[in-house]
Amino acid sequence: MKRALISVSDKTGIVEFVKGLSHLGFEITASEGTAKTLKEAGISVMTVSEITGFPEILDGRVKTLHPKIYGGILCRRDGEERELKDQGILPFDLVVCNFYPLTESNIQPASPSGGHPASRNLVERIDIGGPAMVRAAAKNYENVAVVTSPDQYEWILKEFEKNGGALSEGFRHSLAQRAFEMTRNYDSAIANRFQDLKSTDSKIQSDPPDLLAQPLGLGQSAESDDRFPNSLELRYEKITNLRYGENPQQRAAFYRDPLSKPEGGGLATAKQYQGKTLSYNNLLDFDAALNIVREFDSPAAVIIKHSNPCGVGKGENITDAYRLAHLADPISAFGGIVGLNRTCDEETAREIITTFLEGVIASGFTEDGLKIFREKKNLRVLECDIEISETRSTKHEARSIRGGLLLQESNYGEEDPVQWEIVTRREPTKKERAALNFAWKVVRHVKSNGIVLAIQNRTIGIGAGQMSRIDAVELAIRKARGVGSFTGGTVMATDGFFPFRDAIDLAAREGITAVIQPGGSIRDREVIQACIEQDIAMLFTKTRYFKH
Repeated sequence: MKRALISVSDKTGIVEFVKGLSHLGFEITASEGTAKTLKEAGISVMTVSEITGFPEILDGRVKTLHPKIYGGILCRRDGEERELKDQGILPFDLVVCNFYPLTESNIQPASPSGGHPASRNLVERIDIGGPAMVRAAAKNYENVAVVTSPDQYEWILKEFEKNGGALSEGFRHSLAQRAFEMTRNYDSAIANRFQDLKSTDSKIQSDPPDLLAQPLGLGQSAESDDRFPNSLELRYEKITNLRYGENPQQRAAFYRDPLSKPEGGGLATAKQYQGKTLSYNNLLDFDAALNIVREFDSPAAVIIKHSNPCGVGKGENITDAYRLAHLADPISAFGGIVGLNRTCDEETAREIITTFLEGVIASGFTEDGLKIFREKKNLRVLECDIEISETRSTKHEARSIRGGLLLQESNYGEEDPVQWEIVTRREPTKKERAALNFAWKVVRHVKSNGIVLAIQNRTIGIGAGQMSRIDAVELAIRKARGVGSFTGGTVMATDGFFPFRDAIDLAAREGITAVIQPGGSIRDREVIQACIEQDIAMLFTKTRYFKH
């Protein structure tokens, strides 16, 4: 008779699964809590304590950690059964186990009334026996199948039934791989939580001197910094394979952060109503669109091409905002991605489909709006929760490089325009100030070197990704000239300082009346003097927004 060992925290579907195992002739052994659930369902089951002859102790923290359990899991079928028989131990053929979940809802912070500190609350949720049992079964996958998720139950039963109560070695190998992924992710989640606790639990906020310092191959040492873990484990779950990556010869896949909240979870939780399958490049452009429209409280729209905005507008309603975004650069808008921070209605949808576009993402759609989009069946239409604050909630950004990974703090922090410094004799007018605020929100999302020309409610020319700043200025001006966009009160924003006055001289000739920039060049005085000479108002934000 085959034997199964069951110990699960998540009991979803376990009764039906074990009934299926019993029907296939399995003898069932279970931990006390799981056994109680199974017995209440009328299933014959032996408890772990009955096998070991030893009760659960230490509030259940020690229950499966026993030679009669682990001997049964780790026994190979190459003669080791005789050794087990001498010890009165029977082998297991199947182990079913999942762990106590580590989520925000069940790891509470320290109680203000003097309860356990946050570190104790976390420690109490750490599963010991479960991961050990899963690792043991996965280590012995040639003889033992290990099941780690309710999602696998139906799949397992079908395979048993199809193969006369057996599973192929390849099948067991796949199950073992999933098991090791689960234990890796679980340990990674615990380590990350320990890292997070340093900012909330006063008893553990300081590291012993040099404890975490490690020599690096670059002739440096890893300094302890609570903002960055010394060992980085990234945990993501695959959503889907993509048709290809940036180019057809590159394979690609889309992953999500399993700890992200359903609301504000970005593209990983977006709903697609229609259109072609999302591509790698689509996802990058949709993400860029979301990041920009989240900057604005009022109705705002953006059109993205190759991860850069070609037009951004805001208005009294979302239709007006889209018209202004499209007006900024209608030629580049062809084949772009539209982002809206409001519900897309019929009127807006009608405006959008007059241009060939790859996709639209918005905070919602009316039924009439969706009906209009169905006329363009290949158009990708996505709904995503768009929270203004969510843009700034991401703590870190990661990028892979050959042989390693770069990690940095997010550059989407809140700014207070009151702190910006007026460095010229003339202050910006009220209209210029509004345009400067608008342009500064956009330029932080433009690839460096980045220049944005704007008025109060829309961009009129964007120069992105240029090797010199003067080239970016010239490109932005050429874009603005192409649609005749220069008007009174046109302003210019730059993501980095101006190294020379040439950009100011060019801007003045084109009617730019105010400039916003980080400052910090050794030639700041020269650049300021150029503004004073040509009656241009200039603000220093003292914050740089390079985007590589």
